[in-house]
Parts: sequence; structure tokens; C-alpha cells
Amino acid sequence: MNHSNLLVELFVEELPPKVLQKLGDAFAGVLFDQLAAQGLTSTGSRLTAYASPRRLAAHITEVAPQAADKAVSQKLMPATVGLTADGQATPALLKKLAALGADASAVAGLQRVHDGKADVLYFESTARGAQLTDGLQKALDEAIAKLPIPKVMRYQLQDGWTSVHFVRPAHGLVALHGTQVLIGLKALGLTAGSATHGHRFEASVDPVVIESADSYAQQLAEQGAVIASFAERRAEIARQLQAAAERVGGGVRAIEDEALLDEVTALVERPHVLICEFEKEFLGVPQECLILTMKANQKYFPLLAADGKLTHQFLVVSNISPSDASAVIGGNERVVRPRLADAKFFFDQDRKKTLASRVEGLGKVVYHNKLGTQGERVDRVRAIAKSIGQQLGDSALARQADLAAQLAKTDLVTDMVGEFPELQGTMGRYYALNDGLDVAVADAIEDHYKPRFAGDELPRNDVGVIVALADKLETLVGMFGIGNLPTGDRDPFALRRHALGVIRMLVEKDLALDLETLLVSTLPAFGDKITDATPALVDFIYDRLAGNLREQGFSAQQVDAVLALRPQRLADVQKRLEAVRAFAALPEAPALAAANKRVGNILKKAETAVQARVDASLLQETAEQELNQALQTTVPRADAQFAEGDYTASLQTLAVLRAPVDAFFDKVMVNAEDPALKANRLGLLATLHEAMNRVADLSRLAA
Repeated sequence: MNHSNLLVELFVEELPPKVLQKLGDAFAGVLFDQLAAQGLTSTGSRLTAYASPRRLAAHITEVAPQAADKAVSQKLMPATVGLTADGQATPALLKKLAALGADASAVAGLQRVHDGKADVLYFESTARGAQLTDGLQKALDEAIAKLPIPKVMRYQLQDGWTSVHFVRPAHGLVALHGTQVLIGLKALGLTAGSATHGHRFEASVDPVVIESADSYAQQLAEQGAVIASFAERRAEIARQLQAAAERVGGGVRAIEDEALLDEVTALVERPHVLICEFEKEFLGVPQECLILTMKANQKYFPLLAADGKLTHQFLVVSNISPSDASAVIGGNERVVRPRLADAKFFFDQDRKKTLASRVEGLGKVVYHNKLGTQGERVDRVRAIAKSIGQQLGDSALARQADLAAQLAKTDLVTDMVGEFPELQGTMGRYYALNDGLDVAVADAIEDHYKPRFAGDELPRNDVGVIVALADKLETLVGMFGIGNLPTGDRDPFALRRHALGVIRMLVEKDLALDLETLLVSTLPAFGDKITDATPALVDFIYDRLAGNLREQGFSAQQVDAVLALRPQRLADVQKRLEAVRAFAALPEAPALAAANKRVGNILKKAETAVQARVDASLLQETAEQELNQALQTTVPRADAQFAEGDYTASLQTLAVLRAPVDAFFDKVMVNAEDPALKANRLGLLATLHEAMNRVADLSRLAA
């Protein structure tokens, strides 16, 4: 069978740039998967996805004009139902065969297969392979239906009556198998052909008639002035950005922003990078403001000097390549100027008022209908920050944290943050320094949002850590206290992210704070606005911690063993896990873990609570005397190592208990008839259990 390469293109009006790559990959991926499912591709078939502002396309190698026929085995019914005692077909069998397009002559060819219970009749037939046009029609319909469209458009076709739904109006459909047009193919009111369109202004030919599936990308580039591949266009933009920065010289570089690069790639069909500039007077505005307005509003790439400072030049990715680019450059420079002037105006106006004078304004900003205003929230964060400072035993730190917490949200009511919400915190730092506040307080105002995402840096100083902790704890305790919890994929208040932020700060800053004490100490700040949901919040935080630890490579058993004890100092958890991992590698570990599990079960079944107390005079058997002696020798040393934080050594010291523990269970009856003897042996086991489970619940390591 002659396999040829396949090309399918939908030519449309400008697609949403932020999802273009996702649309292109989805369109091509579903096409390929559907053709493969119908047997129209081979094991060597390869997919290439294309996506430009005005097209979605897929190139697939080694596509058959018709899928191979395949044998089909259909289960009919038990032989006792389909055949009489003398082997004749029953009416039920004849009816079933008729439904499959067969008659009584097929009875002799039925297969009998024993399924473990009875003989079952199977009808063997051959299914004719799908024709490419039919199979591709099904695949194309599926690809269009499954396209991850953020917002569907409804538009009328040229007949004036028929309406279709798609991401943007479609104006052309190309479908080529080798050089052959798949004429019967239809989609969105269009019939497949071989003609498409190139660049709106720079195509040398219009329409571009595609000669074969394999000439698609080359013809679009040469005749249509379009780089059809998203990846190739992106790489070309990156290359031109670097080359333009090198032309400017002085070690400057274009700002790195993968999302911006993706978006610009989705806005142009043939990129041409130009160097532009603005007046140096604007550099007096914080560079974060200028960078954000250039990136967000204009899709420009600011140029940074070698020291990371913003320069007065920037790069524009144009969709046209005029011989004289001065008009395009001048136009972009005129467009950016009012944007920068707005940023300068906001900055100048904001600095006329201190952050302290803006605190009152937060009382007019609603935070949550059950939790009050931002002003009330600030009061709670201040109280929590002071409490944390006091728990850490540093009154000076608590005072600085209180001031930073009071001012941390005030930039929300500035003009700059009103225009650019992404600059919250950043502008607060600039305005705090302008007000003459301490650098530690200014840094804390910016940093109290950190960590904002996975891998983000933590606050740079202790004041920032306290305010960031207080801010996140206020959100967590408040939302849990009013029952506003995450569900499934929904987490509108980012409680999972806040919990991970709390965990990271407690762990990476090695803070001497007990988790439950910390959570309970936040409750008074809320008064009667919430109910105490500390147990649920503790579970939530430990769940986040468990997931984070598993991602770091610890096994689920190891994590479970450590977190089962609910260690209050989260900074200790990593050391405990390392100790458990080292213990699990010891030859004695499996037996001790199993014994520990057995001890735990025995103690649970005891009629009354068992005290870890032993009367040596009641120890009768040699094995129980030796276990008691081993505990007296070993446990004090293990406890001392535990107290010093050397958890690994503590567990390894306890490993020598394996032999006396095994001997005890081999030779001693715990449930003795004498109540005093039984109670003493249970006390011995409780002493063992207490000693073995200080670092982790070792029974969780048992298979």
C-alpha cells in the first residue's frame, strides 16, 4: 500500500495569542491520535504541528490511503443458548447472526471457546479498513470538537443562514495526501483544497497553492513570507533579540521572559526585531514600573545593562520588514512615551503622601464579607506578627514587624498599584524608602508576599519572614475559620500555596516555633469572627508537607512514619526523615519495625492504659530480664542523642535491641495469668515502644 505524507491546515482569522501554542498542539495531536486509532498511520509516522496567528496545521508522515483490513472476533452467547443438543442453531443465534449480516451458513464457522465456566460462541469476520478521506473526516471533526478554546465565537457562513461555532472565523481548509487533494473533506462550512494565504502584506503570491504535503512549510516561507512553525518562529525571535542586543553593545541584554516570548511568537508570522529608545528622564521611575508597562501593554522587550539596570532602549518584534524601518521605529517610540509618562505621573503623585497616611484608607477596601476590610485584616496581621516576634523572644524584631505589617498593604491604595496590581509590595518598598523608613522594614513590605510560587525566594530578612508568616497564617486561619476551604481544583484564596509558604519558612529559616502553638496564637486576633478550625488546618498543613517531602524523594512509608508523630518543629522533619532512611537500610530494621507494630497492637488491646513502668523484681523469665537490661543500657544513650538532635545516631543505637526483642517474643507470654506479671510485662513493652518511637513511628515501616 502506498503511504504518503499528509498535510491538513485550517486558515482562520487572528487566533488568541496566549493560547496559540496550546491550540496548535491540541489540533495536531488529536488528528494524529485519531488517524492512528483507525490504523491509517504506521509505527514510523511522525507528527509536526504548525501554528501561526492565522493558521493551525499538522504534517503527518507515512499515512495510508486505506487502513488494512482486520479480523474481528465477536462474542455471541453461551453454546448452550445458541445451539440445541444436536448442534443445530437456536432462533436466538440465528437472530444474532442476522443482526451481524450473516445467515445460517455461518453457524458451521463459529468458534467455541471455553471461558473458564462454559463454552462460548464467537463469530469471526473481517472488517474493511477505513478509507483515508472518511478516517480523516472523523479525525478532523474530533480535533475541532476537542480544541481547548477559551471562548467560542458564533458566526454565520456565506449562505447567510448557517451558523458555526469556533475560536475564530475560518476561511480555508487545506488537505493534501502527498500531492493529492482530499476533495471530500469538509469542516466549518469549508471544503478542502490546496490554496492558503501567506502574510497579509509581504506575501509574494496570493493565494499560495500548496503543491504537496511536504512543500507546505517551504512554500509558506518563500512565497507567503510566513514561518509556519511556532517553535521555529520562537527560535528566530530569540536569535534576533540577541543579535539586536549585541548591536547595541555595552553588554546589554534583552529581558528574559518566556511568557512574553511565547505571546509575541503568537502575534507575528515573520518577525523582524527593531531597536527603539525613550527619553532618559523616565529612568527616574522605578524600573519595575517601566518594564511592566512595556511588557504588558506594548509587548516590548526592555534592554538591561550588564548590572541588571534598565536602559533607555528597548526591542520591538515587528510583523513587517520595511526597507526603511524609521517610520515603524518612530511609531513605536511615540506609542510607548505616554505609557511611560503615565507611570512617571503615578510615581510622582504617590510620593506626595506617606504610607502611614494611607493606613486609614484601607478601612474602605473590602477584604471579605465575613472577615471585614483590609484595614481590619491589617490589624490582625499586626497582632499575629507581634505574637510571632514574642514567641521568638525578640521584642525589637516584634516592633519592626509590627510597623512593616501596618504598612505592608498601604500600596494597594496608591495610583501605581491601582494601575499595575502586579507591583503590589514592590511599590510599597520604594515608597517606604522615600518616607525614610528603615531598609529592613522597606524590604519586609516588598517581601511579605513571598514565596509567591514554587521555587520563589523567601523574604530576605527576619522582619520580612515574620510579616510573611503572619500574612499567610491570617489567610489560612481566617479562611478555615469561616469554612472557606479548597475543593478539588478550586482554591481561590491560594490556601495550598500559603500552606507551602508557611512550611518553607518554618523549615528553611529553622524557626523555633511549634506549629500548633503558632496556629492557636493567631486565634485571638480574629475575635468572634471565626470558629477554631485548628485541627483541620493542622491536617491540611501536614498533608501539604507530606506531598512536598515525597517530591523530594522520600518514600511514602518514611514520610508516614515521621509525620505520624506530628512533630511540632517542622525544621526537624528533614533530619528525622534522614534518620529513618538510614535506619531502614540497617539489617535489623525490618524485624524491629515488625516487632514495633506488634507491640503497638498489644498495647492497644490492653484493658487499661499502660504505663511505661517496670518492677525488676517481677521479671521472671531470662528473656524479659535481658530485654529490661538492654533497655536500661541503650535507652539513656539513645535519649541523649535524641536530645542533641542526632536522630540518626539515636535510631542506630536502638538497633541493638533486635536480639533481646526477638528473644522476648519467642520465650515470654505477655498475657500471663498473674495480673501483676501481665501488667509488668506490658509496662516493659510500653517502655520499649516509647523508646523506639521518639524519632518516628517505626511500625509504619513494617511491610
